[in-house]
Amino acid sequence: MFGLRKLVISAAALLALGQAAQAFELGVIGFQFTSETHARVANAAAAAAKEKGWNVTLLNSEGSLPKHAEQFDALIAKKVDAIIVAMGKPVEADAQFKAAKDAGIPVITVQSGVSPYALFDIQSNEYKIGAEAALYLLGQLGFQGNIVTARFDLNIASRIRGKILDVVLSENQGVKELGKFSMARTQSWRDDVRAGMQALLLQNQGKINGIWASFDGQAYIIDDLLQAQGVKKGEIPLISVDGGKETYERIADPASTLVASVSIPFEAMGKQAVDAVQAIVVDKKPKEGVTSGPYLFVDAVLVDKNNVKQFLK
Repeated sequence: MFGLRKLVISAAALLALGQAAQAFELGVIGFQFTSETHARVANAAAAAAKEKGWNVTLLNSEGSLPKHAEQFDALIAKKVDAIIVAMGKPVEADAQFKAAKDAGIPVITVQSGVSPYALFDIQSNEYKIGAEAALYLLGQLGFQGNIVTARFDLNIASRIRGKILDVVLSENQGVKELGKFSMARTQSWRDDVRAGMQALLLQNQGKINGIWASFDGQAYIIDDLLQAQGVKKGEIPLISVDGGKETYERIADPASTLVASVSIPFEAMGKQAVDAVQAIVVDKKPKEGVTSGPYLFVDAVLVDKNNVKQFLK
């Protein structure tokens, strides 16, 4: 009896070991977790994968391109079954993307832009988002007045938003851009934005009617600067893009100058990436069953005082 029980336990242990050995291995890289949106996508993807019983290696590149490349190389060396990259750098890390494909490791990116070596990029339609944000701000101004802008041209999504703003401004010349700040440093970006926008606000004091920010992280800093100067909500409307708990709280806060943001469903995008890995890599379904082109687009929603309560629930 004892021998039979020992045999059953041993068989169960071997089965468990076999299942553990067969567990799907997923690598998730977020380019910079101090940027809330990167962390939201990466953490949502990791959580969705763990719910499936997959083993997850979650990495933060900390805004460093060399570290980004090293982490990619480490996942390839580990021979993971698939890689998800949040806000990655397909151009700068082209060699790593190619190495992953050569190693037979499928890569799906989120908000990163396309790579010939990745399956596709899960992306909000930044051209549509850029138009919605720009036109909302101009509407707040009655299509007349002066604005300043906070940009980030090193990121493809925020760069597109800025280019669309430029098109809108070119067709609505009653609104003038007095000055722009372009964020350059990624690792110390908050300090960069604070210093740059503080200078821009001082240079144009008394002349600014509205402010456009390329993403909400910039908007938080600008909002704090404006509040410190005593600016009240609606006096200098501030609009941005991304969405999230802090954004919604600021939009609802009568003391905040942030009036609207085009909200992108980052957590849903992280989960979609995992669902796509399940379909294509695990279930062996054709990629065309998920998306026919290089992008899988998701919808974004403009959030302002009229609908913010439903996002705060």
